Amino acid sequence: MSPTFRAFKVRNFRLYASGAIISNVGTWMQRVAQDWLVLELTHSGTALGIVTGLQFLPALLLGPYAGLVADRFPKRTVLTITQVAMATVALTLGGLTIAGVVQTWHVYLLALLFGVGTAFDAPTRQAFVVEMVGRDELSNAVGLNSASFNAARLLGPALAGLLINWIGTGPVIMINGFTYAAVIVSLRLMRTGELHTPKPAARDKGMIRDGMRYLWRRPDLMMVLVAVFFAGTFGLNFQMTSALMATSAFHKGAGEYGILGSILAIGSLSGALLAARRVRIRARLVIGAAVAFGLLEIVSALMPTYLTFALVLPLVGLTSLTMLTSANATMQLSIEPTMRGRVMALYMTVLMGGTPLGSPFIGWIGQVMGARWSLIVGGGLTVLGTVGSVLYFSRRRGLAIRPRLLPRPHLEVLPQTELLGEKAVVDAPEVPKKPQVA
Repeated sequence: MSPTFRAFKVRNFRLYASGAIISNVGTWMQRVAQDWLVLELTHSGTALGIVTGLQFLPALLLGPYAGLVADRFPKRTVLTITQVAMATVALTLGGLTIAGVVQTWHVYLLALLFGVGTAFDAPTRQAFVVEMVGRDELSNAVGLNSASFNAARLLGPALAGLLINWIGTGPVIMINGFTYAAVIVSLRLMRTGELHTPKPAARDKGMIRDGMRYLWRRPDLMMVLVAVFFAGTFGLNFQMTSALMATSAFHKGAGEYGILGSILAIGSLSGALLAARRVRIRARLVIGAAVAFGLLEIVSALMPTYLTFALVLPLVGLTSLTMLTSANATMQLSIEPTMRGRVMALYMTVLMGGTPLGSPFIGWIGQVMGARWSLIVGGGLTVLGTVGSVLYFSRRRGLAIRPRLLPRPHLEVLPQTELLGEKAVVDAPEVPKKPQVA
């Protein structure tokens, strides 16, 4: 089997991936249909930003508790419950739209409820991957998960754009509601004896604070988290910015908007497959990819036509997925198993929880200053935030950064203790230190 797909040797992961690809196609179809529904109801970029923000707000508020649930309860059970919850929300929104009674406040409320399901689903999914494949195949499985998500992103938006024209937004949203059954079936068919399930974390006071303290004492991981926060909050608003560019800058319809999502996914899928081939992930890859992503987002805003804008999007997708898959693998390979749910919940909180703050702001920028400025501001803040995180944690949290010219130009991130002759590379350490409990 090709090294790119080596995690598929594991039966449980094959089952999981087969259910996930179906559900992911439906998810991307609903994202496009929901955004188009909001534009039809309001004709407002700000409203579009509010919906996106509400959908991610629970990740900000509930993320730490979701991580605690992931550490204390069987992850298969938690994932089954979240699939049922999200399916119920999708079917409700689709039904209201088909009935012709949907209003903007309905979309706001259901986006918030959908976000509650996602808040508990996301960290549990992330922590469950290593239980399916083990530590040795984790980076490959993370890359393949991203490839699955972006293969769906390649198909889903284009399919949604066509179906919206043929059958309307309501039926497209309903289709997503039914796709969650594929994940539920795959979870039920797994062999529990083949899972690498750690001992559940014992119930104790201050467990969430322990996870936060653990992260704060890891400046290498904090640097990654801050970079991911700025990218997730201001840069990764493709649903909204692509809709604004398609409608406002290029005066296109639903079909062309859906095609932009699929074109972006070409680069994202390429980035995910490249990530699946990497055996070792370094923090400097996260930082470099975040800076490149921000710069390319600015370049995309300056493209004069729909065609040239579309040609830049694959590069934007490739750098964004390189950043995300590298950050995910870096976090998971650097933490203790009993902390995995809480740490990954904090990671997802940082990645998704900033959206309620950034998305309405970027949407407002697009409405007041123009669609192109939503990309310029988002990309610029991503670059500034990433560079700032490197400077802060290199000086204040015990890291040193050295430029290296060979074997290729790059920045080497090292603990300052190495300046005294102690070898201690911070990028994805092989044996994580035991967390100190205050």
